[in-house]
Amino acid sequence: MTASLCIVMPVCNEGSTLALRLRALAPLRERGAELVVVDGGSTDGTWATAVALADRVVLAPRGRAAQMNAGARGSTADALLFLHADTQLPAGAELLIARALQAGRAWGRFDVRIDGRHAALRLVERLMNLRSRLTGIATGDQALFVRRTVFESLGGFADIALMEDVELSARLRRVGRPACLQTQVVTSGRRWEKHGVWRTIGLMWCLRAAWFLGVGAPVLARWYGYPGRPAHAAAAVAVMARAPEPGLAKTRLAPALGLRGAARAQRRFTQRTLQTACAAAVGPVTLWCAPDASHRFFRALRRAHAVACDNQCAGDIGARMQQAFAHHFAHATDPLLLTGTDCPLLAPGHLQAAVRALAQHDVVLVPAEDGGYVLIGMRRMVPQVFEGIDWSTPQVMAQTRERLRQSGVSWLEMETLWDVDEPADWWRLQTLLQR
Repeated sequence: MTASLCIVMPVCNEGSTLALRLRALAPLRERGAELVVVDGGSTDGTWATAVALADRVVLAPRGRAAQMNAGARGSTADALLFLHADTQLPAGAELLIARALQAGRAWGRFDVRIDGRHAALRLVERLMNLRSRLTGIATGDQALFVRRTVFESLGGFADIALMEDVELSARLRRVGRPACLQTQVVTSGRRWEKHGVWRTIGLMWCLRAAWFLGVGAPVLARWYGYPGRPAHAAAAVAVMARAPEPGLAKTRLAPALGLRGAARAQRRFTQRTLQTACAAAVGPVTLWCAPDASHRFFRALRRAHAVACDNQCAGDIGARMQQAFAHHFAHATDPLLLTGTDCPLLAPGHLQAAVRALAQHDVVLVPAEDGGYVLIGMRRMVPQVFEGIDWSTPQVMAQTRERLRQSGVSWLEMETLWDVDEPADWWRLQTLLQR
């Protein structure tokens, strides 16, 4: 059945509060709405949380316009609702939207209330709502909604760094006046409180005035301090995976999950890692399989994701990783990223950031809390990093650093993540996803 409403939420590094926001939308999903989360390259727990709590998760270039267009693409819903991650909908929001559209409106927005104690915020929200009624212009904080067919006919949001909501409103206004719903959405006041209420008010009014006077979005983005869109870079990706056989996979989780449960966890972790690698779209993905690529699970993944599969060699994890790097650099000159399947927090944004780091460094690493590492990337072969390492011990990262120093190469360490190896790690993951 086609959803009547598609909620598109652009996010980037919203991990600390995203689960709460997405769980608040569960009743709408139960009533048939589709929830699409569009990640702009997060490097925190955003991706893992969204995968667990949304109907669809999409990776897009950073920037609300590009992200919202990506989320809307392919939808067959009657209406699209563009919702910021820090904005809460009122009860029955989908019914209010449906009534407005059934009354003949092509688009609309809600009144907004800003969550914060500063008295000036009451003035800000009143002026926002009044200005919107008078001008027919809506902002993203007001949860803009639109008929999907109208949105598509206008070509979606303009691909600009700032003022994408104002620009689209101006074009929608030619179709018709917006439905200005008096029911309020509640948006976070963190932007005002972080930078100072009066300073933020002044900046926003200056930006809006400059926009109407013809100043371009790139200039306004620099004034606003918008970080810009990271440059695209390319690399191949190798995923080291073990077949999900009871008694042979994730056995340290068996005290909590049992042998079959641990194998099922291995299956899910492998599927999620492969989805992450493919979503990052940095380059071709190869699944390095143990005991070999003939296992039915790996054959299914190869068909589902159109990835290459190869057999891991015998030996310790160092020998197997060295095999993957040696094989790659014997046939290619682009960088290679290599990761296992034990870190559900690894996101496409991490892979993209790692590739960008390799433009300046020979090696990039994502350390793990247990003293190892989640990911290693190289732009040229550095075999010493796999030699003389006490694998599966807390000394792995420290010994790897020493090998890198001895080799005279430059390297970058990204933010530390954590693997799911022990029952405590498993419960930590469950707590994160239920937050």
